[in-house]
Amino acid sequence: MKPILLLLLTYICPMPLWAQEDLSKLFADSEAKKAPLPVIATFKSPWIINGQSNETIYKNDLLFVVKHRFGDLAGGNGGLKTFFGLDNSTDILIGFDYGLSNRWSIGLGRAKGAPNGISTHQRQLFYLNTKYRLMRQTVDDRVPVSVSLFGNAVVSTMEELELATSDASFQTFGDRMSYVAQVIIARKFSDKLSLALSPTYVRRNYVSFQEMNNLLALGIGSRVKFSRRIALVVDYVISFRSQESQDYFLNQHEFEFHNPLGVGLEIETGGHVFNLSFTNSTAILENQFIPGTTSSWADGEFRWGFSITRTFTLKD
Repeated sequence: MKPILLLLLTYICPMPLWAQEDLSKLFADSEAKKAPLPVIATFKSPWIINGQSNETIYKNDLLFVVKHRFGDLAGGNGGLKTFFGLDNSTDILIGFDYGLSNRWSIGLGRAKGAPNGISTHQRQLFYLNTKYRLMRQTVDDRVPVSVSLFGNAVVSTMEELELATSDASFQTFGDRMSYVAQVIIARKFSDKLSLALSPTYVRRNYVSFQEMNNLLALGIGSRVKFSRRIALVVDYVISFRSQESQDYFLNQHEFEFHNPLGVGLEIETGGHVFNLSFTNSTAILENQFIPGTTSSWADGEFRWGFSITRTFTLKD
């Protein structure tokens, strides 16, 4: 009897060990099949300062946004006589963005427009835009960067100007249109540091004499968080304008183009994200500030601006 019992125990005892090993393999396979977690909050809003971030609106969320640019802080048009630019406004934007999904958002709105009076005269701008998250950075770095696609279409509704060399002497409705296409490549290096690069194409159907219908640019942006609710944000856009165009405006109009630079603080207050910034850009929409910035930080021609957003969830 004893040999039979020993034989049975020899076969029965290893079975829990085998079962445990099989169960461990099952859990290991299950963990391996899990989708890697995406990195969140690379930036805290769809914009950095002037430029776009990689962020979109969550599904069924409606984002209300107000943006404002004041007049020059210093220089010939600033100082105490204009209360350091607060008496003036160069551009104002009011708009809405809506999340069709967690990856895809659309937006529409109205901007006053900030023509510089030489290379562009267009005002009273309505826009439609869209942004799609093509790729999302993952916490395990399997996907090292986030990639979003952005595009807009803008129409000027101002009355036609009787100035033949102006971009507002419209001949057809299509002359009122301009477009922007961007690829936004972003990476969150840590909880405190995020960076973005934005290769950009600007198309304007109708331009002033010696202006460029097609313009390429590169946006650079960063966010440095230094407290729970406050971060430093910076963006800069390099416009690849032809030397011929630069020389014409400089020689004929003593008019020099500058790359837009924005520096500001981003403050989170519950459902609001408040952005307090300084920039040499007078315009808010990419269609104007990328090809048309002519103010210089070195001459005190920068201004205070702000943006306020509020998110409403329309469906649980």
